[in-house]
Amino acid sequence: MRSKIAGIGKYVPEHVVTNDKLSTLMNTSDEWITERTGIKERRYAKRYEETTATMGAKAALIAIDRAGIEKEDIDFIIFATLSSDYYFPGCGVLLQRELGITKTEIGALDIRNQCTGFIYGISVADQFIRSGMYKNILLVGAEMHSMGLNYSDTGRDISVIFGDGAGAVVLQATEAEGQGILTSKLHSDGTFAEKLALICPGSHGGYYNKYLEEDIDYGFSQDNEFGDVFVTETMLEEGQTFPYMEGKFVFKMAVQKFPEVIMEVLSEADKQPSDINMLIPHQANLRISQFVQKKLGLSDDQVFNNIQKYGNTTAASVPIALCEAWEEAKVKEGDLVCLAAFGSGFTWGATLINW
Repeated sequence: MRSKIAGIGKYVPEHVVTNDKLSTLMNTSDEWITERTGIKERRYAKRYEETTATMGAKAALIAIDRAGIEKEDIDFIIFATLSSDYYFPGCGVLLQRELGITKTEIGALDIRNQCTGFIYGISVADQFIRSGMYKNILLVGAEMHSMGLNYSDTGRDISVIFGDGAGAVVLQATEAEGQGILTSKLHSDGTFAEKLALICPGSHGGYYNKYLEEDIDYGFSQDNEFGDVFVTETMLEEGQTFPYMEGKFVFKMAVQKFPEVIMEVLSEADKQPSDINMLIPHQANLRISQFVQKKLGLSDDQVFNNIQKYGNTTAASVPIALCEAWEEAKVKEGDLVCLAAFGSGFTWGATLINW
């Protein structure tokens, strides 16, 4: 028995934010952003009206309907995000509440693997289905980045990349010959965790982090043996509460690990890159996707990219792209589909599916 994707859905906010719009907020331009990332626009959710969980619920309802089941048939929830509504609890239970299925008291699991979250989630769901523990698993990847970006020249390199949105799938068991998830491979290496991270606020004490290239003054009072406030004025003034990324280093790692893990799942399934009907890479940077495509010798028809329209939606990017490719009939029954992602951690992984 294998698990299959029985239904898929996506949701992106209505509000379109172009590169030209961002250039009114910071020193950038459409040409600068497009050249470095391939992004032309992204979507921003309605603040105070939409959240990561509510967007996830909208995508989930579409996936549930396309799976031909009722929301009450869901017996487990997996939610992948780096931008949860609250620091805790996670979005899994908030999604359950949003869908109105709390009476069944099903389990809800939150995954914090950033850009690779959906790939990790599909692997976990696959094992639950194969074991017979659950029958209908709802897996959601959703992000609301717009509420936590630095829209100044200081944060320009990161802020222009990210967008909001959600994607969801329903996984079920299948005994159909040649159908379903063939294999998944997951990896991580925490050696360079701080190269792509949001370090403050955190529970590290704030005085010293031996993994950073240089010590950071977090503005704590070191003579307080009972600890200090969660966020200090220094953190706010110096922008330490925003994401940090060493772009060139991340790019170098991504273009190395993407092809490696894709070849790993292909090898296990006794397949070659030429056998892939559709590769859905995490939409991190169009230049990364193009590098991977060239490295594997894939044609334009074998790779799906939509970062141009939505930016990097991290955990949501793979399911949004997969859903859009399916809606456009670029993913069809019998196709060999590969999903792959690389992100903060560093974590990376790939999944191979007979659709």
